[in-house]
Amino acid sequence: MKNAPQYYNVGPLLYCPANRETIVSSITRQKLGEKFSLALCLEDTINDSCVEKAEQCLVSSIRQINQAASCSSFYLPKIFIRVRYPEQILKLLDLFSDSVRIISGFIIPKFCMENADSYIQTMIKANECSQKPLYMMPIFESASMTDLRNRYDLLYALKDKLGKIEQLVLNIRVGGNDFCHLFGFRRHADESIHKIRPISNIFSDIITVYGMDYVISGPVWEYYSGSSWKTGLLQEISDDRLCGFIGKTVIHPNQIAVINDAYRVPQKDYADARRILNWDTSSDSFVSANIDRERMDEYKTHGNWAKQVLWMADAYGIV
Repeated sequence: MKNAPQYYNVGPLLYCPANRETIVSSITRQKLGEKFSLALCLEDTINDSCVEKAEQCLVSSIRQINQAASCSSFYLPKIFIRVRYPEQILKLLDLFSDSVRIISGFIIPKFCMENADSYIQTMIKANECSQKPLYMMPIFESASMTDLRNRYDLLYALKDKLGKIEQLVLNIRVGGNDFCHLFGFRRHADESIHKIRPISNIFSDIITVYGMDYVISGPVWEYYSGSSWKTGLLQEISDDRLCGFIGKTVIHPNQIAVINDAYRVPQKDYADARRILNWDTSSDSFVSANIDRERMDEYKTHGNWAKQVLWMADAYGIV
């Protein structure tokens, strides 16, 4: 389900621990900039012994942001909550009360066969009680996906399960650092994760199985300062885009503008896409040189690319 603007509009997804009390002022005073989404994390970023306290802090933050949004004008990002277990979703929705109106959905960590049914049923129940869609973004990062003997069966089995709520799966996300951790890998600021073959092979299989039906977001880039972090990020985004990823997980506000600029659609692509989708279907020929006579446009083979280009232009703009 990738035929509507909401699936492309997540953009840079900025991760933040759910217990960070300063997030309220950061949002209401627009300290983080604009054109990003926000993930408030209750999972890996929170000590296991502090989850309940983090939940309380999260609920307080959401209520304060909601109250501020009803009284003043500021950029309000799409807000997603990364949970630890399915029941936590319904618990939080109850605690958010009316403030749930500013919640866009939930991020599902380590999505796998063991928890898929529980999360899917919980999201169905959550949407039955909601006045607006609550989306889910499952993360493929579990160790089970490294097993070549079962990977294809696993990916297709999970796809069959997600098909029940396909319209509610806003993005599929990949845990690049989690996969690297399993092997003991860590890339430097001048190295793209797509050069790490065991990891890129996993990504390729995920794109192959899911890429025709879902928007799949690129892995986190952990560098945000230093001499080559921006050059490295731009190179990895270029690799992301070529391999079929759209958007990226963010761990520092410095990365937001870089990612938004990198995903803007080139004017030539936009012009070609418009031309392809407005092709005269009564014409004798379905192939011709593009406007600049630099490459060949074909109505029958470039249609899906052209549709995606227009969705991307709507989400990120044109350069």
